[in-house]
Amino acid sequence: MKDHRLPRELCRLFADGGRGRTLSVALPEGEAVWPDPGYTSQGEASRPAFWMSDEPATGAEWARFRAEHPRSGLWPVLLDESAQPWSVGQVVPDDAALIGHFTAEGFMAEVWQEWVAQMPPDALDELDPFGAICPGLAPPGVPAADPGAVADWHAEQLAGRGLPLGLVAAHRGADALAVMGWQGALHHNEWMVPLAAVVRSWEDRFGVRVVCVGFNTLELSVAAPPVEPEHALHVAAEHWAFCPDNVVQGPGDLQGYAEQIAGRHTWSFWWD
Repeated sequence: MKDHRLPRELCRLFADGGRGRTLSVALPEGEAVWPDPGYTSQGEASRPAFWMSDEPATGAEWARFRAEHPRSGLWPVLLDESAQPWSVGQVVPDDAALIGHFTAEGFMAEVWQEWVAQMPPDALDELDPFGAICPGLAPPGVPAADPGAVADWHAEQLAGRGLPLGLVAAHRGADALAVMGWQGALHHNEWMVPLAAVVRSWEDRFGVRVVCVGFNTLELSVAAPPVEPEHALHVAAEHWAFCPDNVVQGPGDLQGYAEQIAGRHTWSFWWD
């Protein structure tokens, strides 16, 4: 009988040593990535932040590891810009338990209030029709496909860039962002845990799955995107709070941005 216990290098990612976890697919060559103690004030880490493959992954590999997640406890992520920050350990891991202390609605309201207070009155036009009043969270989307299948499709698209595979000991993709210590939105929000709470909410409401992370980028698949213009506009407001650069340095206002995301099965974020 074949032994499907986690390889030792993956067991080290778990606080409990990976007890009871299994993996039935072959692990590519790679190694665990430790946080650079010179990059964080947290000092020496007790375990690696994540595991990273030596060679680029295929979309099929990503899909196999995603399918294994319920048994392995390892969420796969494609890693853009592998030298910095990934292979040099420029990450600040957090306990996923902290994510539960935050809500997407609370984060959105706080960002809205803070940013609106700094904007000149004429700049509020970019937030029409909401203006200075935060609209709160949008209603859930209607599923158009299985979230896992959409995630696999998006991974296949992104894998053409020649990206290595990361494996993170996390219950869900949103948690992986905090657990691996991703710092991609540093110029917008210094602590990543509240952002992970937002992504959790999107997982629940829009069938979102975390597929790829980069130095200052995030790629999500979306199984239940907004379709109607009014719904897309409401979701656009959430995206503005999560990543203002998407709107400000993109179409310039929520109306134009809403047209871009309506019916789309991928959400891409980039922080300047």
